[in-house]
Amino acid sequence: MLIMQDVKKIFRTDLIETHALRDFNLQVTEGEFVAVTGPSGSGKTTFLNIAGLLETFEGGRYELDGQDVSHLNDKKRSQLRNEKIGFIFQSFNLIPDLNLFDNVDVPLRYRGFNASERKKRIEESLERVGLANRMKHLPSQLSGGQQQRVAIARALAGDPRFLLADEPTGNLDTKMALSVLELLKDINRNGTTIVMVTHDPGLAQQAQRNIYVRDGKVSEMGDVVELDQAANG
Repeated sequence: MLIMQDVKKIFRTDLIETHALRDFNLQVTEGEFVAVTGPSGSGKTTFLNIAGLLETFEGGRYELDGQDVSHLNDKKRSQLRNEKIGFIFQSFNLIPDLNLFDNVDVPLRYRGFNASERKKRIEESLERVGLANRMKHLPSQLSGGQQQRVAIARALAGDPRFLLADEPTGNLDTKMALSVLELLKDINRNGTTIVMVTHDPGLAQQAQRNIYVRDGKVSEMGDVVELDQAANG
């Protein structure tokens, strides 16, 4: 589903070069639920932006769902992103003046679906997250957990092959966070591949696999624990 080989990402200013990713290697198989953790500034967000085709990179190879996307132009990257990838953000990114139905509808309009197909997808996705009876509500009329469920519905409506979640529980209390995580696990059980960046090790441990990012490189969580124990031994 996702293969990155020796991916490099460098941010440059007039005075400094920052190596955000260094020989970044990762493989995520279809149907996996992978959690990505690591300290602030380790490269987690840069990885997620590259995985979501939101940023380009300087070196290496990235293959998404069997297609090498390393050298695609902006138009083709945008088309592939809209067709295959769903995004969930910490800040929900809902449009406050639109009700839930219309919030979920926005990305579907960009995909060019007709009105009846959009309506079907919107109703099914809101039903799936338990908010079908609130589709005419505004985001401000919902709790934080409910708003995140709308954001998940918006991502699901496009029927993505691959779901990228950036700190999806970061703005939620513990109870709401666990509720959202259970929803993501259910989505994964139904076949959607999920990569979730999180700062919460407890949530990360509930994923099928944990990836730890440090200094722009990947390590399996178990390897990091063993290295840390050896260093402290």
